[in-house]
Amino acid sequence: MDRITAAVIGVGYLGRFHAQKYAALPEAQLVAVADSDPEVAARVARELGVRAVPDYRELLGAVQAVSVVTPTPAHAPIAAAFLEAGAHVLVEKPITTTAAEAEMLIRTAVARGRVLQVGHLERFNPVVLGAERYLKRPRFVECHRLAPFRERGTDVNVVLDLMIHDIDLLQSIVGSEIVSLDAVGTAVFSRETDIANARIRFANGCVANATASRVSLKTERKFRIFQDDAYLSLDLQQKILTVIRKRDATPGDAQLPVSIAEESFEQGDALRAEIEAFLKAVRGVGPVAVSGEDGLRALRTAIAISEALGAGSGGG
Repeated sequence: MDRITAAVIGVGYLGRFHAQKYAALPEAQLVAVADSDPEVAARVARELGVRAVPDYRELLGAVQAVSVVTPTPAHAPIAAAFLEAGAHVLVEKPITTTAAEAEMLIRTAVARGRVLQVGHLERFNPVVLGAERYLKRPRFVECHRLAPFRERGTDVNVVLDLMIHDIDLLQSIVGSEIVSLDAVGTAVFSRETDIANARIRFANGCVANATASRVSLKTERKFRIFQDDAYLSLDLQQKILTVIRKRDATPGDAQLPVSIAEESFEQGDALRAEIEAFLKAVRGVGPVAVSGEDGLRALRTAIAISEALGAGSGGG
């Protein structure tokens, strides 16, 4: 089949990586990049040998697929414009600023018969994929996502910036509706909440405790999942999966009767895998890996947590 013509809208820090992946994939033809900063667009365009445009509207009707990697408030109008023009859209997380905007994008994609995929990148983390075969019925989940402070991303609170990754994973892993949640957090270096903790209770009885911080001295991305037959530790950063199970005790055991299995995964390229999945969905040879509905579900939960943080938390 002919290559899918593609463009990237917003080629700052993350958008540049999107553009690089499209340029490297044989099934895609990156034809242009767009950015409101002409110098940024021109620099990435020169690097990849494609056209640079200052206004994304110049590309409406000119490409089959786009990645929208702009600041979140611009997601809805840009993604909607491309869907209406007949393009398939991969939009970075969070899908939009409000649930109403996300619902609008979903309706538009359905009406136009186009793929709408949301960039929840951790779904493509090899340690997450490796853990799937062990997951049965989680009873308690603990997740930590810690990062040093950077100016990038501080236009929203830490829930929409970082915790939303884990919110999406939690909801896909647990597979049950949320019945209650509470949260605490505070601003430290920005005007938005920089560190937050949420306790989430699901209808099936599972309880999750999620912590996100962008004012940490270290970087950490870990999931700990407790279920009836095992304890799973997922180091999403180091790509290490540890599975601990109870075993029958033997006479003279000096240690706790458990079996411990550790598996390391290659670092892989989650962004490339995400874009490959998007292109397969565009061709109709694969499912939409993270649907607009998935993105809406994570956004609704992130907004609820933000609201629980209290007035002045910056909760979208």
